[in-house]
Amino acid sequence: MPEDSVSRKLTAILYADVASYSRLTGDDELGTHRRVMSTLDFASEAIKEGDGSVLRYAGDAVLAEFSSVVAAVTAATAIQTELASRNREVPEQQQVRLRIGINLGEVLQDRDEIFGDGVNLAARLEAAARPGGVCVSGAVHDQLAGRVAIPFEDGGLEEFKNIARPVQVYHWQPQATRADSGDTSMSDSSATVLQLPDKPSIAVLPFDNMSADAEQEFFADGISEDIITELSKFRSLFVIARNSSFAFKGQSVDVKEVSRKLGVRYVVEGSVRRSGNRVRVTAQLIDALDDKHLWAERYDRELEDIFAVQDEVTEAIVSTIEPHLASTERQRARRKPTESLGAWECYQRALWHLYQYRQEDLSQALALLERAIALDATFSSAYAGLALALYYNVVLGFAEDRDAEMARALDAGKTAIRLDDNDSFAHMSLGRVYTLHAQHEAAIAQCNIAISLTPSYATAYFGRAHSLWMSGHAEDAIASHDEAMRLSPRDPIMWAFMASKAIALIMLGRYQEALEWARKAQRQPNSPLWAFLPEVGALALLDRLDEARAVLDRARALQPDVSVRFVDNVLPISDPGYREVFVGGLIKAGMPA
Repeated sequence: MPEDSVSRKLTAILYADVASYSRLTGDDELGTHRRVMSTLDFASEAIKEGDGSVLRYAGDAVLAEFSSVVAAVTAATAIQTELASRNREVPEQQQVRLRIGINLGEVLQDRDEIFGDGVNLAARLEAAARPGGVCVSGAVHDQLAGRVAIPFEDGGLEEFKNIARPVQVYHWQPQATRADSGDTSMSDSSATVLQLPDKPSIAVLPFDNMSADAEQEFFADGISEDIITELSKFRSLFVIARNSSFAFKGQSVDVKEVSRKLGVRYVVEGSVRRSGNRVRVTAQLIDALDDKHLWAERYDRELEDIFAVQDEVTEAIVSTIEPHLASTERQRARRKPTESLGAWECYQRALWHLYQYRQEDLSQALALLERAIALDATFSSAYAGLALALYYNVVLGFAEDRDAEMARALDAGKTAIRLDDNDSFAHMSLGRVYTLHAQHEAAIAQCNIAISLTPSYATAYFGRAHSLWMSGHAEDAIASHDEAMRLSPRDPIMWAFMASKAIALIMLGRYQEALEWARKAQRQPNSPLWAFLPEVGALALLDRLDEARAVLDRARALQPDVSVRFVDNVLPISDPGYREVFVGGLIKAGMPA
């Protein structure tokens, strides 16, 4: 075996073999051969359709590999589910059942074959699998966490021949085969296994009516239905339709069971209670796979206009859930090894780095977004994220070639919309880039499209406000800022919402208010240079020059080369009167040209 023909790689290895092959052959050699070949042909096609590669046959066994653990397990469970269904029509003594073992390991590759301990362990796992079942190693099971809703049973540590250390194993079987195998330890499972989508998946259960008044049932159902409708407008979420969620109405449910049956990670549940002319709505968001409560809130309202209350509560819940889910997904993506990240996870981790607003983090965000695009060239949101990361690279003064970064950001934003014109994140990101290019009307139009697609999109309201005060509409900008802050009170860029509002207030001559908002911005996590400049300008315009110069020194500590030219480049204010007020305050405080 010449060394230059051998390479190493990490891969998911699937080994399948026919259980009780010798007995079946002894009973009916020709019939068994035909049934086995038919079974292996079906399994091979399922492997190929699941993006796997069949490497070789060995009598009644198949060796295959997958680039993805999720794909390997999904294919294996689909094969076993289908075979269990087919066997219902076959006498027990003639049933062909496969055992399947799956391992994740480093292998040697040579002449389109794979070799090594990783392959050997997959074969040992196959032998340990129950007839009709799947047995996976702990390494495989770890990779499945949070990605597929498949109920594996912990099989403990197993010692295998020629494998140096004990191996943690996990078992799975479709429902139709469990009674036959004598396995009663696992909870019942639907024969169909639903793979979790790549993006956050959520089901909203019908809210419980806790009132004595049966008429409130309609109000409770309306809340649930409206939440489903509003969440469905977020293209970053996979939301189960109303008819499926409402199948659980009136039942005492276990969220883990809901997760398994609907193929989702997150579940929203709540209740409605009316007392007199007041109504109390409670809601909670649960990570069903990890069995954790992520968020809970209570809303008490007067019932003067029941439909207005319904709309208000729905908006409050939706505007909290989506950002919370996005934050949770980013934290999950951060905990995964970089080499195992898919396009969606690269994108989520990139956004986490982007929202740190530090030079090193932005560099990592750009690299992750480029990788996401390399993995999926049709991923609109990855291009939109790239446009936004490049925007911040310029705004925060990190870009080595400002003009090149701006041009690249514009191209990425336009590509995102070309790929998906209904992606509100793409429209918002392009709007931010247009602001940087001083194309404020185009920026406002893009943010308005984003808001029309996702009415609770706080960042789009903020982006619109930013261009409104640059183009001479500070009063309208303040209203848009307030809407953004109401929709996302814990937003990761809250410092930007507040600092931008402070600048709009300066342009309206409301310097003391601007000072208060600028200081609020500085108290937010990760607040950069831009949280300090409105305070500099407001203090100078209030003739508190010593204080203004002291704050300018703090700003220079963050960015030593800050200048009027830099401010003009990043904030291309097209209204000359507004520019004169804001930039005039910075000059008065001593900012160099």
